[in-house]
Amino acid sequence: MAAISYELVHEDRNSGARAGVIHTPHGSFPTPIFMPVGTQATVKGVSPDELKDLGAGIVLSNTYHLFLRPGMDLVREAGGLHAFMHWDRAILTDSGGFQVFSLGDLREITEEGVTFRSHIDGSKKFLSPEVSMEVQKCLGADIVMAFDECVPYPADFAYAKASTERTIRWLERCKSVLGKSDRQGLFGIVQGGMYKELRAWSAKKTTSLDLPGYAIGGLSVGEPKELMYEMLAYTTDYLPKQKPRYLMGVGTPDCLVEGVARGIDMFDCVFPTRVARNGMAMTHIGRLVMKNAVFTHDHHVLEEGCGCYACRNGYTRAYIRHLIRAGEIFGLRLLSLHNLWFLQVFMRRMREAILADSFVSFCKEFMRGYQPHGQIN
Repeated sequence: MAAISYELVHEDRNSGARAGVIHTPHGSFPTPIFMPVGTQATVKGVSPDELKDLGAGIVLSNTYHLFLRPGMDLVREAGGLHAFMHWDRAILTDSGGFQVFSLGDLREITEEGVTFRSHIDGSKKFLSPEVSMEVQKCLGADIVMAFDECVPYPADFAYAKASTERTIRWLERCKSVLGKSDRQGLFGIVQGGMYKELRAWSAKKTTSLDLPGYAIGGLSVGEPKELMYEMLAYTTDYLPKQKPRYLMGVGTPDCLVEGVARGIDMFDCVFPTRVARNGMAMTHIGRLVMKNAVFTHDHHVLEEGCGCYACRNGYTRAYIRHLIRAGEIFGLRLLSLHNLWFLQVFMRRMREAILADSFVSFCKEFMRGYQPHGQIN
């Protein structure tokens, strides 16, 4: 039996949105879904039990960071990532590709792989398709990502073409190393930059390998959102309906809506916890910057009707603002729990709308009240 399988439950009559279920060795979860990011085997400031209370069925950890610290041997010694971080639900590990390519001048790309300097101590390290797969085998994640080269924005056609072709060769090497596994499923990553012909070529080559799932990479890397949506819609048309589709690195509500509308099932991003650590709360109408003086005497919860730990227990905007300004960790935890809850509930509501064939009206209603480019005072 395959480690990862996808069950398409329903497609919205009026859009490309779809509801499904992904089955893994550590349980099943409904889609569309947002995956909290636990880069270093923990979601910052949030315990595994709290993640379960939020309804998270899967979390993401990062191969690059765990490769550098604490190292794959120690995690394997602990019994794998599930045991190490006390998480008994599904885990996806990124390949480390995006992280090493974001190092800029600190790395060198060849056909064999990437030589880079550790951001921790400056020591020389090497990641390749083979190394990435061996690390991910030691980590024991349910879904493992192929080692790819993320095409930057902007990039000329020649560079994007060479990079995209290399990603396919690396994917074939990843598949060869992982082999057939009933515990781990390999997802390929479609690249191609902002060139439709490269996106189509990459998607055809990637899906020809008949993998358990497919990701779309190289989007949300600095390009205008309308261009991202155009490339996303074009690429998704080349992905099979019977396999899960994963848009990497996207986590703002407007982008999640647009992604689901184009048939995406899985998303991840550090956004909800990162902005929480900067004192920002996510709501259905936009972002609340809790450092702002307007909240000094605001004795309302972050969002009325919210069921997160902070809101259901009556922690007010004024109190949370005080904690943030005083540098108290509890304030950052409250915001992290709120933001993660917000996105989990937001994804569930989109799923409900899909099942009811009312996704288009859900989108229109949400976007009417949401301010994606500003903050709410």
